[in-house]
Amino acid sequence: MAEKILLNNIDRPGSERIDTYLSQGGYAALKKALETMKPEEVTKAVKASGLRGRGGAGFPTGLKWSFVPKAVPGPRYLCCNADEGEPGTFKDRVIIEKDPHLLLEGIAISCYALSVEKAYIYIRGEFVVGAEKLTAAISEAESKGYLGRNILGSGFSLDLHVHRGAGSYICGEETALLESLEGKRGHPRLKPPFPASVGLYGQPTVINNVETLANVPAIVARGAEWFASLGTKGSTGTKLFAVSGHVEKPGVYELPLGVSLRELLFEHAGGMRQGRKLKAVMPGGSSTPVITSEHLDVALDFDSLAAAGTMLGSGAVIVMDDTTCMVEVALRLTRFYKHESCGQCTPCREGLGWLEQLLEGLESGKAGPGDIELLLEVSSSISGKTLCPMGDAAVVPVESTVSRFREEYELHLREKRCPLAGSRAGVGQGPH
Repeated sequence: MAEKILLNNIDRPGSERIDTYLSQGGYAALKKALETMKPEEVTKAVKASGLRGRGGAGFPTGLKWSFVPKAVPGPRYLCCNADEGEPGTFKDRVIIEKDPHLLLEGIAISCYALSVEKAYIYIRGEFVVGAEKLTAAISEAESKGYLGRNILGSGFSLDLHVHRGAGSYICGEETALLESLEGKRGHPRLKPPFPASVGLYGQPTVINNVETLANVPAIVARGAEWFASLGTKGSTGTKLFAVSGHVEKPGVYELPLGVSLRELLFEHAGGMRQGRKLKAVMPGGSSTPVITSEHLDVALDFDSLAAAGTMLGSGAVIVMDDTTCMVEVALRLTRFYKHESCGQCTPCREGLGWLEQLLEGLESGKAGPGDIELLLEVSSSISGKTLCPMGDAAVVPVESTVSRFREEYELHLREKRCPLAGSRAGVGQGPH
């Protein structure tokens, strides 16, 4: 059984309550950090652990912390990105609802390391239960001295707030999150300057994902060397994989980084539903390029997946069987991205509508010669030409499905219909 860092507590009765968390050694890492470590030593440990961001980009966490300038007057902030809006991703929600104190302890230790006295959890608007549980957990932690003024008599204070978003996908992008948190429309900012130097209210700000921060207590408690011994050299620790789609046992699985796709799907997720054949997988959410059954033995870590032409992303593994139409997959996801575009950049705002029309034409039999090439041309007019990475993410379903399944697109064009329309597996067709 693989060692668990993040899912040890979730199956215990009352796992979201502080008494349950304390009974399993909760907040001991915070106590250790406050009593035996200087702030810079915590940052050094996180850097030495090799922890990389679990929100999608995979940037080294300790290095990100080190970018915060030390001599800037005024406050500095930490924002926990709990705006889990990537299609297929639901792993942060498990921590938030089942073990919120693990997240709070990670935030408190991180704020101590960064000399932050005010922090925010920006949570997706639809996560009503999660927001309620976090608010209750903060009250419990304050009542027992783990948050608030003079934490555990150390002289360190932390004011932590939960801020609910309004359900906008774009606010998962860190600068749009900051704009929303300031009460403005959630539009991404031009970078540089980066949030580490000019962030919330113009002050230095660190933004980390829920899963990233939830790893910090284990690093402090058990040491950077222990954490680095898990996973692979370039991708240390464990990872939460949110498996959805055409598998027998969808769910969240915690496994060491570097586990093979084959082991995740067939040993843990129960294999393909109804004995169907595997057709395609998006290994890190809907904005990561699809791979096929040829990649079953690829290691699920940052570098191996990049070498295979895709990304680890958020670890949301969307599985599709041989009844799935890849043109429909691209159409559904393009509709999502078009709906979620903030409209600030013309290529994204206008181009996604054109992609939707072209894909609808292929599905309905109304496409004409050259439309596949036009799909790729429009995609290239969006990618790399927007303020934030959403433009790049939004064209991935089109570009990657055309690349891996070009013959399926051409079959739609020749037959003037969807050739898989009569062979669907019923409920759960493709990714939702």
